[in-house]
Amino acid sequence: MKVLVWNENRHEQKNPKVREVYPEGIHGALRQFLEEAGHDVSTATLDEENHGLSDARLDETDVLLWWGHLSHDEVSDAWVEKVKQRVLEGMGLLVLHSGHFSKIFKTLMGTSCDLKWREADETERLWVVDPTHPIVEGIGSFIELEKEEMYGEHFDIPTPDELLLLSWFEGGEVFRSGVTYKRGRGKIFYFRPGHETYPTYHQPQIQQVIKNAVNWLAVKDTVKPTYGNHQPIASIKPKG
Repeated sequence: MKVLVWNENRHEQKNPKVREVYPEGIHGALRQFLEEAGHDVSTATLDEENHGLSDARLDETDVLLWWGHLSHDEVSDAWVEKVKQRVLEGMGLLVLHSGHFSKIFKTLMGTSCDLKWREADETERLWVVDPTHPIVEGIGSFIELEKEEMYGEHFDIPTPDELLLLSWFEGGEVFRSGVTYKRGRGKIFYFRPGHETYPTYHQPQIQQVIKNAVNWLAVKDTVKPTYGNHQPIASIKPKG
């Protein structure tokens, strides 16, 4: 499976604490454990030519991971449209943490995707609310993170196709932290944890959710629908 990890890669350049937690960048951390799972993984960042994307690269990608925060507006609308079209054609999309405000996620959702937030080193507990789903296989009843950024409801997204994970925060808020959607032939998973100054992506259960999600998001050998004017598949008898 070909996996592409896209990371804005701006925090790593600006904040020494982020470089300390993720010396190879957030994209490097994600790439490492996905490669260990046996996938063919490459990375792309905002400041590369065409944001590290190309038509050929998108065409060969089975699953795209997206992490962004500071510079959503710098992503070219033209490339957002290209990513959207690939999702509609069947490429899986895994949107991480502050990627909820990315152009691609908001475009595919059709809503503001706004929420409440707070940075206060709070404990987060992510409860599995659909234990039958492949994305949460092997996770147990919940994941506990000692410190994370709080995201709170209301989360302005369409009603999810599936709600898999519900977060509780030490300050009292809750949040829909693991949700799935289908758009065209493609599948989308939004997964909330992953603030840049916390070692969240080093946590084994978080890694397991992401590995499970990549497997689930990849479109299998499904029939590609046809559209437009269509000849009958059986004889049509004249009426009258």
